[in-house]
Amino acid sequence: MKIIIDSAGKIAALAAQQYVDLLKRKPNAILGGATGSTPLGLYAELVRLNKAGEISFKDASSFNLDEYVGLDGTHDQSYRYFMDHNLFDHIDIDKSRTRVPSGIDVSDPSAYDKEIAAAGGVDLQLLGIGNNGHIGFNEPGTPFGSLTHVVELTESTRDANKRFFKSIDEVPTHAVTMGVKTVMQARSIILMAIGPAKAPIMKEMLQGPVTEKVPASVLQLHPDVTVYMDFEAAKLL
Repeated sequence: MKIIIDSAGKIAALAAQQYVDLLKRKPNAILGGATGSTPLGLYAELVRLNKAGEISFKDASSFNLDEYVGLDGTHDQSYRYFMDHNLFDHIDIDKSRTRVPSGIDVSDPSAYDKEIAAAGGVDLQLLGIGNNGHIGFNEPGTPFGSLTHVVELTESTRDANKRFFKSIDEVPTHAVTMGVKTVMQARSIILMAIGPAKAPIMKEMLQGPVTEKVPASVLQLHPDVTVYMDFEAAKLL
């Protein structure tokens, strides 16, 4: 595991360079996307690099981590909308090759894993981390052997996301998410953490035991993980 600590702007630029290097080496790479406030700086940098001609996504594909159950892609809080608005609409990727789990048809979530496998597997998976250690929406206690599945969101996760909705009552209670095993099958992984609120869980994730109580701790076992943290997220290390 490689750990890089710098300013939020610098880690976004450094993480973006991993995408540049990958897509130069493998233009048809499969990228694993993530949502939330943490990757916004990275996505802005990827858009800038694309417009400057320093990176191209025209042959790439993507699979996102998760989606709220009950929201379709036109809802402004859906993760499909987020990805389109913050990345896909501004780069040269073929949107027909961008996949986000369906929040409407969740009858067979593991079909998503079959799609990923058929495409060749994820080359670079981007992750954030929840204050309780979740990756994707794999909440504490999720089995490490889990594939894509529907999960009931904890109250702490719903509370953390309520700022994006008019009220807590509008925050979905369930999500469909890549499982821990699905994430760990990616050939390489980037995890980003920004801000002082992430400091306690980053200490636990990096220096504590590997346990399903802290889903992100499983990344200690992956052969190719780069963790990018700003100074505030790293302050307890």
